[in-house]
Amino acid sequence: MVERVALILEAFGGQPGWLSLEAISQRTRLPRSTAHRILDQLLRVRWLEHSSWGYALGPRLLELCGQDNSDSRLRTAADPILRELRDRTGMVVHLGVPERDQVRYLAKYSVASFAVPSQVGALVPMHASALGKAYLACLKPERIGKILGDNLERRTSRTICDLSHLHADLARVRERRGIAYEKEECVPRLACVASAVHSKDGPLGSVSLVTSAETGSLSRMAPLVVRAARRITETLLSGA
Repeated sequence: MVERVALILEAFGGQPGWLSLEAISQRTRLPRSTAHRILDQLLRVRWLEHSSWGYALGPRLLELCGQDNSDSRLRTAADPILRELRDRTGMVVHLGVPERDQVRYLAKYSVASFAVPSQVGALVPMHASALGKAYLACLKPERIGKILGDNLERRTSRTICDLSHLHADLARVRERRGIAYEKEECVPRLACVASAVHSKDGPLGSVSLVTSAETGSLSRMAPLVVRAARRITETLLSGA
């Protein structure tokens, strides 16, 4: 029994969003009836949670693992909205949260036609990513300096490594009402557009679309990103 529980929990390793019963059965190679019975037991002790989208790691298990339960709430609120954004645009979608002076990928929604070298749980510099800029633009300038310090890591030849230049770029993000762009500043040949997600206490994270730096389609996609971020914010504020 313990081995079967371990198989089910390991099926979620490194995966954002939700898993269906069918996916869990396939990944664990357990019969559907067996997997379903164990899943029901894990739901009762709150190690998993269940919705119309399937199963996900539950709040009690995340607490035991030392993970911030706010991440679980954000991921749950964002999951259907970001799947829809990916399907509508055909682009890779990221959900990121701040971690010191970096952004941690909380979820990634991939597309078969376009590979992006990012992984759930990985960190990227806040100043070099659209996800990070969207978050930073919501903060007061003096707080930004405390978070980033003076030595900004250079990821590519296009990375903004001067704090005064970064403040000017963030001012443009604010002028665009929170739309942040990044072109080959984090990864060569890739470009992103992002918008922040908010809780009642302030910015919580951000959503981004990723495409080739050569396509020039990000400004056209920006309203869709903003709308997705706002829908996630509304879901969180409503407590749904």
